[in-house]
Amino acid sequence: AVDFLASACHRADTMASWWYRFSCKGFSMSRGNLAWLLIVPVLAVVGLVVTATAPAPEKDYELVRTIVDVLAEVDRNYVRELTPDDKKKLVEEMINGGLEKLDPHSQYFNEDELTLFDTQTEGQFGGIGVLLTKDPRSVFPKVEAPIPGTPAYDAGIQSGDYIIKVNDKPTDNMRTEELRLHIKGKPGTALVLTIAREGMTKPEDITLTRAIIEIHPVKGFARNPTDPSKWDWLADTQNKIALVRLMGFSEKTDKEVKDAVLQAEKEGARALILDMRDNPGGLLSQAVAVSDLFLNDGAIVSTGDKRGKEEKAPRRSWSAKLDGTIFEPAAQRPMVVLVNRSSASASEIVAAALQDNHRATIIGERSYGKGSVQKVFNLNQGKSAVKLTTEVWLTPQGKNIHRWPDSKEADEWGVKPDAGFDVKLTDTQRQEYFQHIRDLDIIRGKPGMVKDAPAPKPDDKPKPAYKDPILEKALEHLRGKLKEVGAAPVKQPRMAA
Repeated sequence: AVDFLASACHRADTMASWWYRFSCKGFSMSRGNLAWLLIVPVLAVVGLVVTATAPAPEKDYELVRTIVDVLAEVDRNYVRELTPDDKKKLVEEMINGGLEKLDPHSQYFNEDELTLFDTQTEGQFGGIGVLLTKDPRSVFPKVEAPIPGTPAYDAGIQSGDYIIKVNDKPTDNMRTEELRLHIKGKPGTALVLTIAREGMTKPEDITLTRAIIEIHPVKGFARNPTDPSKWDWLADTQNKIALVRLMGFSEKTDKEVKDAVLQAEKEGARALILDMRDNPGGLLSQAVAVSDLFLNDGAIVSTGDKRGKEEKAPRRSWSAKLDGTIFEPAAQRPMVVLVNRSSASASEIVAAALQDNHRATIIGERSYGKGSVQKVFNLNQGKSAVKLTTEVWLTPQGKNIHRWPDSKEADEWGVKPDAGFDVKLTDTQRQEYFQHIRDLDIIRGKPGMVKDAPAPKPDDKPKPAYKDPILEKALEHLRGKLKEVGAAPVKQPRMAA
Protein backbone atom coordinates (compact mmCIF):
# COMPACT_ATOMS: atom_id res chain seq x y z
CA ALA A 1 0.00 0.00 0.00
CA VAL A 2 2.86 2.40 0.82
CA ASP A 3 4.58 1.66 -2.50
CA PHE A 4 1.30 2.37 -4.26
CA LEU A 5 1.10 5.79 -2.61
CA ALA A 6 4.69 6.57 -3.57
CA SER A 7 4.02 5.87 -7.21
CA ALA A 8 0.81 7.89 -7.00
CA CYS A 9 2.87 10.98 -6.12
CA HIS A 10 4.85 10.62 -9.38
CA ARG A 11 1.65 10.15 -11.36
CA ALA A 12 -0.24 13.02 -9.77
CA ASP A 13 -0.64 14.82 -13.07
CA THR A 14 -3.05 12.10 -14.23
CA MET A 15 -5.13 12.17 -11.06
CA ALA A 16 -7.30 14.64 -9.23
CA SER A 17 -5.35 17.23 -7.28
CA TRP A 18 -6.84 16.08 -3.97
CA TRP A 19 -5.26 12.64 -4.38
CA TYR A 20 -1.83 14.22 -4.94
CA ARG A 21 -2.18 16.29 -1.75
CA PHE A 22 -3.45 13.36 0.31
CA SER A 23 -1.01 10.71 -0.92
CA CYS A 24 2.18 12.80 -0.85
CA LYS A 25 1.37 14.13 2.61
CA GLY A 26 0.59 10.63 3.82
CA PHE A 27 3.78 9.21 2.36
CA SER A 28 5.86 11.55 4.48
CA MET A 29 4.88 9.43 7.49
CA SER A 30 6.63 6.20 8.36
CA ARG A 31 5.46 3.05 6.67
CA GLY A 32 4.32 1.57 9.97
CA ASN A 33 2.27 4.63 10.93
CA LEU A 34 0.61 4.88 7.54
CA ALA A 35 -0.29 1.21 7.29
CA TRP A 36 -2.79 1.23 10.16
CA LEU A 37 -4.59 4.21 8.71
CA LEU A 38 -5.47 2.13 5.68
CA ILE A 39 -7.82 -0.01 7.78
CA VAL A 40 -10.50 2.65 7.59
CA PRO A 41 -13.22 1.02 5.48
CA VAL A 42 -13.91 4.15 3.51
CA LEU A 43 -10.30 4.34 2.30
CA ALA A 44 -10.77 1.08 0.46
CA VAL A 45 -13.53 2.80 -1.45
CA VAL A 46 -11.17 5.71 -2.20
CA GLY A 47 -8.62 3.30 -3.67
CA LEU A 48 -11.23 2.01 -6.05
CA VAL A 49 -12.28 5.51 -7.05
CA VAL A 50 -8.71 6.39 -8.05
CA THR A 51 -8.77 3.69 -10.73
CA ALA A 52 -12.15 4.80 -12.08
CA THR A 53 -12.44 6.98 -15.15
CA ALA A 54 -14.88 9.44 -13.56
CA PRO A 55 -13.61 10.93 -10.28
CA ALA A 56 -16.00 11.40 -7.34
CA PRO A 57 -17.02 14.94 -6.28
CA GLU A 58 -14.26 17.03 -4.74
CA LYS A 59 -16.33 17.55 -1.56
CA ASP A 60 -16.41 13.80 -0.89
CA TYR A 61 -12.64 13.63 -1.26
CA GLU A 62 -12.22 16.45 1.23
CA LEU A 63 -14.36 14.56 3.78
CA VAL A 64 -12.16 11.48 3.39
CA ARG A 65 -9.05 13.62 3.74
CA THR A 66 -10.40 15.04 7.03
CA ILE A 67 -10.73 11.54 8.47
CA VAL A 68 -7.21 10.61 7.41
CA ASP A 69 -5.75 13.87 8.77
CA VAL A 70 -7.33 13.28 12.18
CA LEU A 71 -6.00 9.73 12.34
CA ALA A 72 -2.54 10.91 11.32
CA GLU A 73 -2.45 13.51 14.11
CA VAL A 74 -3.57 10.91 16.64
CA ASP A 75 -0.77 8.63 15.51
CA ARG A 76 1.86 11.38 15.65
CA ASN A 77 0.87 13.35 18.72
CA TYR A 78 -1.41 11.39 21.06
CA VAL A 79 -0.04 11.09 24.59
CA ARG A 80 0.51 7.33 24.40
CA GLU A 81 1.28 4.77 21.73
CA LEU A 82 -1.81 2.99 20.49
CA THR A 83 -1.78 -0.77 20.00
CA PRO A 84 -3.23 -2.24 16.80
CA ASP A 85 -6.37 -3.17 18.74
CA ASP A 86 -6.61 0.38 20.10
CA LYS A 87 -6.38 1.77 16.59
CA LYS A 88 -8.98 -0.62 15.24
CA LYS A 89 -11.35 0.26 18.07
CA LEU A 90 -10.77 3.98 17.49
CA VAL A 91 -11.77 3.69 13.84
CA GLU A 92 -14.86 1.63 14.69
CA GLU A 93 -15.95 4.13 17.32
CA MET A 94 -15.41 7.03 14.92
CA ILE A 95 -17.71 5.33 12.43
CA ASN A 96 -20.35 4.45 15.02
CA GLY A 97 -20.20 7.90 16.58
CA GLY A 98 -21.11 9.46 13.26
CA LEU A 99 -23.81 6.92 12.46
CA GLU A 100 -25.43 7.41 15.87
CA LYS A 101 -25.77 11.11 15.10
CA LEU A 102 -27.78 10.23 12.00
CA ASP A 103 -30.21 8.11 14.02
CA PRO A 104 -29.99 5.69 16.98
CA HIS A 105 -30.52 2.61 14.82
CA SER A 106 -27.73 2.87 12.25
CA GLN A 107 -24.61 0.99 13.30
CA TYR A 108 -21.27 -0.43 12.16
CA PHE A 109 -20.54 -4.09 13.03
CA ASN A 110 -17.06 -5.52 13.34
CA GLU A 111 -16.62 -9.25 12.74
CA ASP A 112 -17.56 -10.39 16.27
CA GLU A 113 -20.52 -8.01 16.48
CA LEU A 114 -21.78 -9.13 13.07
CA THR A 115 -21.67 -12.76 14.19
CA LEU A 116 -23.68 -11.90 17.32
CA PHE A 117 -26.18 -9.89 15.26
CA ASP A 118 -26.69 -12.78 12.85
CA THR A 119 -27.12 -15.16 15.80
CA GLN A 120 -29.86 -13.03 17.35
CA THR A 121 -31.66 -12.65 14.04
CA GLU A 122 -31.55 -16.32 13.15
CA GLY A 123 -32.67 -17.35 16.64
CA GLN A 124 -30.08 -20.10 17.15
CA PHE A 125 -26.37 -20.58 17.84
CA GLY A 126 -23.86 -23.25 18.80
CA GLY A 127 -23.06 -23.53 22.51
CA ILE A 128 -24.33 -24.95 25.79
CA GLY A 129 -27.27 -22.66 26.61
CA VAL A 130 -26.39 -20.28 29.44
CA LEU A 131 -27.10 -16.60 29.94
CA LEU A 132 -24.02 -14.94 31.45
CA THR A 133 -23.66 -11.90 33.66
CA LYS A 134 -20.98 -10.13 35.69
CA ASP A 135 -21.20 -10.04 39.49
CA PRO A 136 -19.43 -6.91 40.80
CA ARG A 137 -18.60 -8.81 43.99
CA SER A 138 -16.60 -11.47 42.14
CA VAL A 139 -13.83 -11.66 39.53
CA PHE A 140 -15.50 -14.73 37.98
CA PRO A 141 -18.30 -14.74 35.36
CA LYS A 142 -21.68 -15.74 36.70
CA VAL A 143 -24.51 -17.79 35.21
CA GLU A 144 -27.64 -15.66 35.12
CA ALA A 145 -29.75 -18.62 34.05
CA PRO A 146 -29.59 -21.86 32.07
CA ILE A 147 -31.90 -22.01 29.06
CA PRO A 148 -34.41 -24.88 29.46
CA GLY A 149 -33.84 -27.85 27.18
CA THR A 150 -30.15 -27.10 26.55
CA PRO A 151 -26.98 -29.02 27.54
CA ALA A 152 -26.34 -26.63 30.44
CA TYR A 153 -29.88 -27.06 31.77
CA ASP A 154 -29.82 -30.84 31.44
CA ALA A 155 -26.38 -31.07 33.10
CA GLY A 156 -27.60 -29.25 36.19
CA ILE A 157 -26.02 -25.80 35.70
CA GLN A 158 -27.84 -23.43 38.05
CA SER A 159 -28.63 -19.75 38.14
CA GLY A 160 -25.98 -18.12 40.33
CA ASP A 161 -23.19 -20.58 39.49
CA TYR A 162 -19.74 -19.07 39.04
CA ILE A 163 -17.63 -20.33 36.13
CA ILE A 164 -14.10 -20.77 37.55
CA LYS A 165 -12.53 -22.38 34.48
CA VAL A 166 -13.46 -23.26 30.92
CA ASN A 167 -11.47 -26.23 29.58
CA ASP A 168 -8.94 -25.66 32.40
CA LYS A 169 -8.45 -22.03 31.37
CA PRO A 170 -9.00 -19.72 34.40
CA THR A 171 -11.78 -17.21 33.91
CA ASP A 172 -10.98 -14.69 36.64
CA ASN A 173 -11.24 -11.19 35.15
CA MET A 174 -12.19 -12.69 31.77
CA ARG A 175 -14.57 -10.52 29.80
CA THR A 176 -18.02 -11.99 29.21
CA GLU A 177 -17.59 -11.78 25.43
CA GLU A 178 -14.27 -13.62 25.66
CA LEU A 179 -15.87 -16.37 27.73
CA ARG A 180 -18.63 -16.74 25.15
CA LEU A 181 -16.02 -17.29 22.45
CA HIS A 182 -14.44 -20.08 24.54
CA ILE A 183 -17.82 -21.69 25.19
CA LYS A 184 -19.00 -21.63 21.59
CA GLY A 185 -17.82 -24.35 19.24
CA LYS A 186 -18.82 -26.99 16.80
CA PRO A 187 -21.98 -28.87 17.83
CA GLY A 188 -21.16 -32.30 19.20
CA THR A 189 -17.80 -31.32 20.70
CA ALA A 190 -17.08 -31.56 24.43
CA LEU A 191 -16.58 -28.70 26.87
CA VAL A 192 -15.61 -28.78 30.54
CA LEU A 193 -16.77 -26.03 32.90
CA THR A 194 -15.46 -25.76 36.45
CA ILE A 195 -18.33 -24.50 38.59
CA ALA A 196 -18.42 -22.96 42.05
CA ARG A 197 -21.75 -22.65 43.82
CA GLU A 198 -22.84 -21.33 47.17
CA GLY A 199 -22.84 -24.25 49.62
CA MET A 200 -20.34 -26.34 47.64
CA THR A 201 -17.32 -27.61 49.54
CA LYS A 202 -15.13 -27.39 46.40
CA PRO A 203 -15.52 -26.49 42.70
CA GLU A 204 -17.01 -29.14 40.43
CA ASP A 205 -16.07 -30.06 36.85
CA ILE A 206 -19.07 -30.52 34.55
CA THR A 207 -18.61 -31.98 31.07
CA LEU A 208 -21.09 -30.80 28.45
CA THR A 209 -21.59 -31.45 24.75
CA ARG A 210 -22.13 -28.40 22.59
CA ALA A 211 -25.35 -28.22 20.58
CA ILE A 212 -27.34 -25.83 18.43
CA ILE A 213 -29.09 -23.53 20.90
CA GLU A 214 -32.46 -22.23 19.84
CA ILE A 215 -33.68 -18.94 21.27
CA HIS A 216 -37.45 -19.09 21.72
CA PRO A 217 -39.15 -15.69 21.43
CA VAL A 218 -42.57 -16.90 22.63
CA LYS A 219 -43.38 -17.44 26.29
CA GLY A 220 -46.51 -18.00 28.32
CA PHE A 221 -48.19 -16.68 31.44
CA ALA A 222 -46.13 -18.72 33.91
CA ARG A 223 -43.74 -21.65 33.87
CA ASN A 224 -45.19 -25.09 34.41
CA PRO A 225 -44.27 -25.90 38.04
CA THR A 226 -43.48 -29.55 37.28
CA ASP A 227 -41.46 -28.79 34.13
CA PRO A 228 -39.98 -25.28 33.89
CA SER A 229 -39.10 -25.88 30.23
CA LYS A 230 -42.84 -25.68 29.45
CA TRP A 231 -45.34 -22.86 29.83
CA ASP A 232 -48.84 -22.51 31.21
CA TRP A 233 -50.86 -20.36 28.81
CA LEU A 234 -54.04 -19.48 30.74
CA ALA A 235 -53.85 -16.27 32.77
CA ASP A 236 -57.47 -16.75 33.85
CA THR A 237 -58.40 -20.43 34.07
CA GLN A 238 -62.08 -19.86 34.85
CA ASN A 239 -62.77 -17.42 32.03
CA LYS A 240 -60.29 -19.17 29.71
CA ILE A 241 -58.19 -16.13 28.88
CA ALA A 242 -54.80 -17.06 27.45
CA LEU A 243 -51.64 -14.97 27.49
CA VAL A 244 -48.90 -15.33 24.89
CA ARG A 245 -45.80 -13.25 25.58
CA LEU A 246 -43.83 -12.27 22.50
CA MET A 247 -40.25 -11.20 23.25
CA GLY A 248 -38.89 -10.62 19.74
CA PHE A 249 -39.25 -11.35 16.03
CA SER A 250 -36.75 -13.93 14.78
CA GLU A 251 -37.14 -16.45 11.98
CA LYS A 252 -39.39 -18.84 13.93
CA THR A 253 -41.63 -16.35 15.71
CA ASP A 254 -44.76 -16.86 13.60
CA LYS A 255 -44.57 -20.65 14.00
CA GLU A 256 -44.12 -20.39 17.77
CA VAL A 257 -46.99 -17.91 18.11
CA LYS A 258 -49.26 -20.20 16.10
CA ASP A 259 -48.28 -23.27 18.13
CA ALA A 260 -48.83 -21.42 21.40
CA VAL A 261 -52.27 -20.14 20.42
CA LEU A 262 -53.37 -23.54 19.14
CA GLN A 263 -52.20 -25.16 22.38
CA ALA A 264 -54.06 -22.53 24.40
CA GLU A 265 -57.20 -23.27 22.38
CA LYS A 266 -56.82 -26.96 23.19
CA GLU A 267 -56.84 -25.92 26.83
CA GLY A 268 -60.10 -24.06 26.21
CA ALA A 269 -58.92 -20.49 25.53
CA ARG A 270 -61.72 -18.21 24.39
CA ALA A 271 -59.89 -14.90 24.61
CA LEU A 272 -56.27 -13.99 23.96
CA ILE A 273 -53.77 -11.47 25.28
CA LEU A 274 -50.76 -10.90 23.05
CA ASP A 275 -48.21 -9.33 25.38
CA MET A 276 -45.53 -7.38 23.50
CA ARG A 277 -44.31 -5.18 26.32
CA ASP A 278 -40.55 -4.55 26.14
CA ASN A 279 -40.44 -6.25 22.73
CA PRO A 280 -37.65 -4.51 20.78
CA GLY A 281 -38.76 -5.83 17.39
CA GLY A 282 -36.85 -7.83 14.80
CA LEU A 283 -37.59 -9.08 11.31
CA LEU A 284 -40.17 -7.23 9.22
CA SER A 285 -41.18 -10.47 7.49
CA GLN A 286 -42.10 -11.92 10.88
CA ALA A 287 -44.08 -8.85 11.90
CA VAL A 288 -46.13 -9.29 8.73
CA ALA A 289 -46.48 -13.05 9.28
CA VAL A 290 -47.62 -12.69 12.91
CA SER A 291 -50.14 -10.00 11.96
CA ASP A 292 -51.43 -12.22 9.16
CA LEU A 293 -52.10 -15.04 11.64
CA PHE A 294 -54.96 -13.00 13.12
CA LEU A 295 -56.25 -11.23 9.99
CA ASN A 296 -57.95 -12.64 6.91
CA ASP A 297 -57.98 -9.37 4.97
CA GLY A 298 -56.88 -5.74 5.22
CA ALA A 299 -53.60 -3.86 5.06
CA ILE A 300 -50.78 -4.67 7.49
CA VAL A 301 -48.06 -2.09 6.84
CA SER A 302 -46.62 0.08 4.07
CA THR A 303 -43.67 2.36 3.44
CA GLY A 304 -43.76 6.13 3.14
CA ASP A 305 -41.16 8.80 2.57
CA LYS A 306 -38.50 9.62 5.15
CA ARG A 307 -41.02 11.30 7.42
CA GLY A 308 -43.89 8.98 6.58
CA LYS A 309 -45.86 11.79 4.91
CA GLU A 310 -49.13 10.67 3.47
CA GLU A 311 -49.00 12.90 0.41
CA LYS A 312 -46.38 10.65 -1.15
CA ALA A 313 -47.54 7.33 -2.51
CA PRO A 314 -46.28 4.25 -0.60
CA ARG A 315 -43.46 2.40 -2.30
CA ARG A 316 -44.22 -1.01 -0.76
CA SER A 317 -47.15 -2.52 1.11
CA TRP A 318 -48.24 -5.80 2.69
CA SER A 319 -51.76 -7.11 3.19
CA ALA A 320 -53.31 -10.06 5.00
CA LYS A 321 -54.14 -13.28 3.16
CA LEU A 322 -57.46 -15.08 3.47
CA ASP A 323 -55.98 -18.45 4.37
CA GLY A 324 -54.03 -19.42 7.50
CA THR A 325 -55.96 -17.25 9.98
CA ILE A 326 -56.16 -18.61 13.54
CA PHE A 327 -58.21 -17.87 16.66
CA GLU A 328 -61.49 -17.42 14.82
CA PRO A 329 -64.25 -16.36 14.55
CA ALA A 330 -63.07 -12.92 15.60
CA ALA A 331 -66.46 -11.88 16.93
CA GLN A 332 -66.33 -14.73 19.45
CA ARG A 333 -62.58 -14.72 20.13
CA PRO A 334 -61.72 -11.27 21.51
CA MET A 335 -58.10 -10.17 21.58
CA VAL A 336 -56.00 -7.63 23.48
CA VAL A 337 -52.48 -6.47 22.65
CA LEU A 338 -50.32 -5.13 25.49
CA VAL A 339 -47.64 -2.54 24.71
CA ASN A 340 -45.51 -0.20 26.77
CA ARG A 341 -43.00 2.54 26.08
CA SER A 342 -40.32 -0.07 25.25
CA SER A 343 -42.39 -1.86 22.59
CA ALA A 344 -40.69 -1.01 19.32
CA SER A 345 -40.28 -1.74 15.62
CA ALA A 346 -41.88 -5.03 14.57
CA SER A 347 -44.03 -5.12 17.71
CA GLU A 348 -45.46 -1.71 16.76
CA ILE A 349 -46.25 -2.95 13.25
CA VAL A 350 -48.22 -5.88 14.69
CA ALA A 351 -50.03 -3.72 17.27
CA ALA A 352 -50.98 -1.10 14.67
CA ALA A 353 -52.16 -3.73 12.17
CA LEU A 354 -54.43 -5.41 14.70
CA GLN A 355 -55.66 -2.06 16.01
CA ASP A 356 -56.41 -0.45 12.65
CA ASN A 357 -58.16 -3.60 11.41
CA HIS A 358 -60.26 -3.69 14.62
CA ARG A 359 -59.01 -7.16 15.54
CA ALA A 360 -57.58 -6.28 18.95
CA THR A 361 -57.83 -3.64 21.65
CA ILE A 362 -54.51 -1.99 22.50
CA ILE A 363 -53.91 -1.58 26.25
CA GLY A 364 -50.95 -0.14 28.16
CA GLU A 365 -48.70 2.77 27.27
CA ARG A 366 -47.79 4.58 24.08
CA SER A 367 -45.15 2.54 22.27
CA TYR A 368 -41.56 3.59 21.62
CA GLY A 369 -41.93 4.93 18.08
CA LYS A 370 -39.30 2.98 16.16
CA GLY A 371 -41.10 2.86 12.83
CA SER A 372 -38.06 2.63 10.61
CA VAL A 373 -36.44 -0.31 8.88
CA GLN A 374 -32.74 -1.00 8.65
CA LYS A 375 -30.84 -2.93 6.02
CA VAL A 376 -27.45 -4.54 6.58
CA PHE A 377 -24.79 -3.93 3.91
CA ASN A 378 -21.76 -6.22 4.02
CA LEU A 379 -18.26 -4.75 3.97
CA ASN A 380 -14.79 -6.30 3.75
CA GLN A 381 -16.04 -9.44 1.97
CA GLY A 382 -18.68 -10.07 4.60
CA LYS A 383 -16.35 -9.78 7.61
CA SER A 384 -17.99 -6.55 8.75
CA ALA A 385 -21.15 -4.65 7.90
CA VAL A 386 -23.01 -1.40 8.28
CA LYS A 387 -26.67 -1.26 9.29
CA LEU A 388 -28.45 1.79 7.88
CA THR A 389 -31.95 3.20 8.18
CA THR A 390 -33.44 3.09 4.70
CA GLU A 391 -37.23 3.36 5.10
CA VAL A 392 -40.02 4.25 7.52
CA TRP A 393 -43.34 2.52 8.03
CA LEU A 394 -46.98 3.58 7.99
CA THR A 395 -49.91 1.90 9.75
CA PRO A 396 -52.84 0.53 7.69
CA GLN A 397 -54.58 3.89 8.24
CA GLY A 398 -51.53 5.73 6.92
CA LYS A 399 -50.32 7.01 10.27
CA ASN A 400 -46.63 7.52 10.95
CA ILE A 401 -45.00 5.17 13.47
CA HIS A 402 -41.48 6.57 13.64
CA ARG A 403 -40.44 9.07 16.30
CA TRP A 404 -37.62 11.30 15.09
CA PRO A 405 -35.20 13.00 17.49
CA ASP A 406 -37.11 16.27 17.10
CA SER A 407 -40.59 14.72 17.43
CA LYS A 408 -42.89 16.23 20.07
CA GLU A 409 -45.31 14.43 22.36
CA ALA A 410 -48.23 15.89 20.40
CA ASP A 411 -46.86 14.62 17.07
CA GLU A 412 -48.00 11.48 15.31
CA TRP A 413 -45.72 8.55 16.20
CA GLY A 414 -45.84 5.18 17.92
CA VAL A 415 -48.97 3.19 18.72
CA LYS A 416 -51.34 4.64 21.28
CA PRO A 417 -53.66 2.54 23.44
CA ASP A 418 -57.32 2.65 22.52
CA ALA A 419 -59.42 5.34 24.18
CA GLY A 420 -59.87 4.57 27.86
CA PHE A 421 -57.14 1.90 27.92
CA ASP A 422 -54.05 4.00 28.60
CA VAL A 423 -52.59 2.70 31.88
CA LYS A 424 -50.19 5.11 33.59
CA LEU A 425 -47.49 3.43 35.68
CA THR A 426 -45.41 4.91 38.46
CA ASP A 427 -41.64 4.37 38.53
CA THR A 428 -42.17 1.90 41.36
CA GLN A 429 -44.71 -0.06 39.34
CA ARG A 430 -42.32 -0.19 36.39
CA GLN A 431 -39.57 -1.57 38.59
CA GLU A 432 -41.92 -4.14 40.12
CA TYR A 433 -42.96 -5.29 36.64
CA PHE A 434 -39.35 -5.57 35.50
CA GLN A 435 -38.45 -7.66 38.56
CA HIS A 436 -41.51 -9.86 38.07
CA ILE A 437 -40.60 -10.65 34.45
CA ARG A 438 -36.98 -11.26 35.40
CA ASP A 439 -38.04 -13.69 38.12
CA LEU A 440 -40.42 -15.38 35.69
CA ASP A 441 -37.81 -15.81 32.96
CA ILE A 442 -34.77 -16.73 35.05
CA ILE A 443 -35.32 -20.17 36.49
CA ARG A 444 -33.14 -21.81 39.07
CA GLY A 445 -32.41 -24.86 36.94
CA LYS A 446 -33.66 -28.35 36.20
CA PRO A 447 -35.72 -29.77 39.07
CA GLY A 448 -33.87 -32.38 41.13
CA MET A 449 -30.44 -31.37 39.83
CA VAL A 450 -29.42 -28.88 42.52
CA LYS A 451 -26.40 -30.08 44.50
CA ASP A 452 -25.20 -28.60 47.80
CA ALA A 453 -27.71 -25.77 47.50
CA PRO A 454 -27.98 -23.57 50.59
CA ALA A 455 -30.97 -24.18 52.84
CA PRO A 456 -33.62 -21.41 53.02
CA LYS A 457 -33.02 -18.88 55.74
CA PRO A 458 -35.45 -19.12 58.68
CA ASP A 459 -36.52 -15.50 58.26
CA ASP A 460 -37.31 -15.89 54.53
CA LYS A 461 -40.89 -14.83 53.88
CA PRO A 462 -42.95 -15.68 50.79
CA LYS A 463 -43.41 -12.79 48.40
CA PRO A 464 -46.96 -11.51 47.93
CA ALA A 465 -48.58 -12.29 44.59
CA TYR A 466 -47.60 -9.70 42.01
CA LYS A 467 -50.39 -7.52 40.60
CA ASP A 468 -49.79 -6.29 37.07
CA PRO A 469 -51.88 -3.12 36.45
CA ILE A 470 -51.79 -3.39 32.65
CA LEU A 471 -52.62 -7.10 32.67
CA GLU A 472 -55.43 -6.52 35.17
CA LYS A 473 -56.94 -3.93 32.81
CA ALA A 474 -56.75 -6.43 29.94
CA LEU A 475 -58.37 -9.22 31.95
CA GLU A 476 -61.17 -6.92 33.07
CA HIS A 477 -61.85 -5.86 29.48
CA LEU A 478 -61.84 -9.41 28.10
CA ARG A 479 -64.12 -10.72 30.84
CA GLY A 480 -66.65 -8.14 29.74
CA LYS A 481 -66.23 -9.11 26.10
CA LEU A 482 -66.65 -12.79 26.94
CA LYS A 483 -69.89 -12.09 28.76
CA GLU A 484 -71.24 -10.76 25.49
CA VAL A 485 -70.56 -14.12 23.82
CA GLY A 486 -71.63 -16.30 26.73
CA ALA A 487 -68.37 -16.97 28.57
CA ALA A 488 -67.92 -18.82 31.84
CA PRO A 489 -68.68 -16.99 35.11
CA VAL A 490 -66.05 -14.55 36.27
CA LYS A 491 -63.62 -15.63 38.97
CA GLN A 492 -60.29 -14.21 40.06
CA PRO A 493 -57.40 -15.51 37.96
CA ARG A 494 -54.45 -17.27 39.48
CA MET A 495 -51.47 -14.95 39.59
CA ALA A 496 -47.82 -15.83 39.09
CA ALA A 497 -45.79 -15.45 42.26
